[in-house]
Amino acid sequence: MPRRAEIFQAGEARFDTSATADERTMLADFLRAQRHTLVLKCSGLSAELAARSVEPSTLSLLGLVRHLADVERRWFRQVLAGEDVALRFSSVANPDGDFDDVSADGVAEAWEAWHDEVAFADRFVAAAPSLDVTGEDPWRGTVSLRWVLVHMVEEYARHNGHADLLRERIDGQVGL
Repeated sequence: MPRRAEIFQAGEARFDTSATADERTMLADFLRAQRHTLVLKCSGLSAELAARSVEPSTLSLLGLVRHLADVERRWFRQVLAGEDVALRFSSVANPDGDFDDVSADGVAEAWEAWHDEVAFADRFVAAAPSLDVTGEDPWRGTVSLRWVLVHMVEEYARHNGHADLLRERIDGQVGL
């Protein structure tokens, strides 16, 4: 088994973010890299393994996909775009539904939702006149597109750390 320090190759396209790009490009590239990491962490697993949690937690790779679909939807559709849409997997009545209500037969639905929300977010970011576009969030108050992008990078990075541990526990795979 390779050492963790030897897993990543220099020049891997996922981490090909410019160190001198403008702020919007840089933030979008870092978010793209984090999204791609989630996809890699989940790749090559059966639906049953993707839905498997590690007790006593209900955290699973499938739950992470569902959660991040809801996070994308919340920040980009609800808060920034002002759309009146419900989250797909969690709710006020079931705030942990994204993690608690997973089953192997929901893998395709979760990935479809995630891809839809990522596509919407990417279109929103590309069309926004500036990173200073704001939205109102009941939790944070007024937030800018800039803040949301930084938050999304942080959100994915944290959960990709969870995905690292889950994937290693599921099948011993490290890196990706």
